[in-house]
Parts: sequence; structure tokens; C-alpha cells
Amino acid sequence: MRRPEYEAAAPERAELGEGPTWDPAAGHLIWIDILSCRVHTWDPATGRRTVRATGQHVGAAKPRIDGGLVLNLRDGVGLVDPGPDGAFRWLHRDPVPGRRGNDAAVAPDGSLWAGTMRYDEAPGGGTLTRVTGDGAAEPFLTDVTVSNGIGWSPDGRRMYYADTPTGRIDVFDVPDGADGARQPVNRRPLARVEEGAGFPDGLTVDADGCVWVALWEGGAVRRYTPDGTLDRVVELPVARTTACAFGGAGLTDLYITSARTGPSAPHPLAGALLVVPDAGHGLPQPAFAG
Repeated sequence: MRRPEYEAAAPERAELGEGPTWDPAAGHLIWIDILSCRVHTWDPATGRRTVRATGQHVGAAKPRIDGGLVLNLRDGVGLVDPGPDGAFRWLHRDPVPGRRGNDAAVAPDGSLWAGTMRYDEAPGGGTLTRVTGDGAAEPFLTDVTVSNGIGWSPDGRRMYYADTPTGRIDVFDVPDGADGARQPVNRRPLARVEEGAGFPDGLTVDADGCVWVALWEGGAVRRYTPDGTLDRVVELPVARTTACAFGGAGLTDLYITSARTGPSAPHPLAGALLVVPDAGHGLPQPAFAG
């Protein structure tokens, strides 16, 4: 397959970059550096960048429906009000010693699905919890090791999920409930990453229903069709690719975060926010309803 051309987007080099998310209202990309406790934004049209310190490790930052951000932090889920000096408050505080928030995603109904993991990556020490706009928290998975990529099909009838050490991208069915609830059921593997090719990390779903997943220690982003067939590989120079998302005015550019933590002599682009222009067509992402 032809190797796509990638570019470095924002100039920052993150210790552990994660969670790229396009904010259509603001016209910029949000991404985070977990270990540096920072939320970054970058406007590809103007090059304008902002940085916000969070005070503790941050696993994800997503837009809120009326502006501001929802953050998946070490000690729970919090809200940041709109504006450069927006106030912070806890929405669902749940501190557990030795555990932190990791990847998170906003579901079609506006709820936040927030993952956690233990710092020592102890098996079964993490969770996946659905948090609503009023702060109600409903545990969904309670036996997770490293909770990572979460996404939904274009029709909302499938949910995709990666618990990184399993080496799998899993899929759930999301049936319509009689009361309007859409609780995922029937978990099964969509695809398995073969030994030596890396581990599934953050993911996104495109307008064709294909799943794009970043491979930690794999130096690549893969695209799987809805039946689990691998049909595209984006090869990258950085081993620790962490997550991906479509952005830009037409949602055609694939943004990819990476990490420089770990290796003693990382690649010069390790930790960079990378972009593959015109890689495909993404889906508009819902904002958090809180």
C-alpha cells in the first residue's frame, strides 16, 4: 500500500499525547498531554495555540454543548466553563489511589464514556463508566486493564472499544431500549492485532463506518472495515502512536497523537501532533450534554 504523507501539525512535543478531538464550534483541535497535565488546542487555519494546565493527570478533554470542556482526570470527571479563564468544578469525583482517568468519548446521546486504568497497569484495575450531563455515573465495565479507544458507528447501533493489553478491538451492539436507553450488549472481537504489530490504543470511526485505530508500539494507524477486514495502514515514524481523529473544516484530515515517554532515544517527532491531509471522511462528534 502507498505510504501516505504525514506532516507535523502543532510544534509541541508531548510526553504522552492523547485524545485528539475536533471542536467544530471553535474550529480547532483539542488534544492532551496526560503526564504534563495539559490540554492543548490548535487552529490549523491560523496556527493559534492555547495551553491549559489541569493540576493533575488528564486522560481526555471533550467539548461541552454550550462551550467549555469536560475533562477525564485522575480523580474523576470535571467541567471547565467557556473562556480562556473558565472556572473548573467537579461533576463526578471518584478518586481511587493508584488509578487515573484515561481515554474517553462522547456518545450520540451526549453522555461521556470515561475510562480509567491503574498506574501499574494491574489487570482488571480499570473501569469504563457512563457519565451523564447531571453527573450521574453508571459503571459499564469494571474489569478493564487499560481502558482506551471508544467510538460509535454512523447509525449509533454499534460501539467499538479497546482494552489495550487484550490486543483486540471489540464491538458491542447498541439496541434501542423501550425507554430510550441504548445499553451496549453482545461484546465480541471485531479485529485482533497480531503479535509484534503493536497494541490498539485510541480509535475513531469514519463516515463509512470503518474503525481507525492507533497502534501503541506499532508506529501506525490501521483502518478496519465494519466486518473486521484490515484495508488500510498509515505508517508513521514514531513507535508510540496513541490516538487519532478526523478534523478540519471538512473532517477530511486525520490527526494523530503520539508519545515520547519511554524510549531513551525517541524519534525527533515522538510526542508530536501529526496530520495526514485528505485521509478520509470523519463523522461529526457530539458535544457533552453537561
